[in-house]
Amino acid sequence: MEEVTVIGIDLAKRSFQVHGARADGSVAYRRKLSRGKLLSFLASQPPCTVAMEACASAHYWGREIASLGHEVRLVPPIYVKPFVKRHKNDAADAEAITEAAERPTMHFVAVKTEAQQAQGMLFRTRDLLVRQRTQTINALRGHLAEYGVVAPQGRARIRQVVGELEAGDCGLPGAVVELGWLLLRQIDELDEKIDGLGREFRKSARADEETARLMTIPGIGPITALAIQAFAPPMESFRRGRDFSAWLGLVPRQHTTGGKPRLGRISKMGQRDLRRLLITGAMAVVHHESRRGEASDPWLARMLVRKPKMLVAVALANRTARVVWALTTKKEIYRVRAAA
Repeated sequence: MEEVTVIGIDLAKRSFQVHGARADGSVAYRRKLSRGKLLSFLASQPPCTVAMEACASAHYWGREIASLGHEVRLVPPIYVKPFVKRHKNDAADAEAITEAAERPTMHFVAVKTEAQQAQGMLFRTRDLLVRQRTQTINALRGHLAEYGVVAPQGRARIRQVVGELEAGDCGLPGAVVELGWLLLRQIDELDEKIDGLGREFRKSARADEETARLMTIPGIGPITALAIQAFAPPMESFRRGRDFSAWLGLVPRQHTTGGKPRLGRISKMGQRDLRRLLITGAMAVVHHESRRGEASDPWLARMLVRKPKMLVAVALANRTARVVWALTTKKEIYRVRAAA
């Protein structure tokens, strides 16, 4: 009997469905394993390809299974769905994962290291705290507006509310004043936590040579540079910078048929956080160059004359992604293009 060449695993919390396939695609076995028996079962199998969906806990299992001598392939869930036959269940999902992993043109997700996942958790935690702070500020402004106290938008201007609460003749009920101070203290605590994580970002960025190289690019700071290190796959997996910008979803979406190219807005595929950070950084560069009145980059100066700022920012983010690929693969630093 031929040995198993591909094993597909449908991941879960405690119950794992395993599908083994031979070289000709025939089914070798279908098994349901508990969490504690999965690694021991895979250790008893000859070295082969183990495929899983790139979902929660996939990177952990990928590292553990790779240590057993197997080749790990993580398939994006959206590419697995077309291979599911009829009804959806764990066995059908495991079989679909196996078939998707055997396709020669399939795109796979690189297994992240523990350091990359730690950086990703650092970014996610800071992003969560920033959203909580924004939510608290909006709640405070909304509650006080019901009593005629209107605070301007922006985190820096929320301190004007302190004067209203400190005034003895503010006319606000005692309970409202007490709850207002409670929300202000919550904002202060979130500020301290966010500033602490910001210092951790800057410390990590200075210590890593690759991150320091990325920070030479205009519009990329410590947060964006560390996010690229945490969320982006190895740049060597892309043939050119255009492929990396397409992976980020910064290229036009195609709806081409009959030989007629039809390009729309950006596809917004790929990693959402990286795309958002690159566009935000590009918008900061656009505003800075607009205030100067004369852009140092001739390409950016021509774009600002002809196109709206937001469109220019997206185009600049696309170009920044290509520059990131070039600097990472060639191990160089960013050099400003001289005007003609």
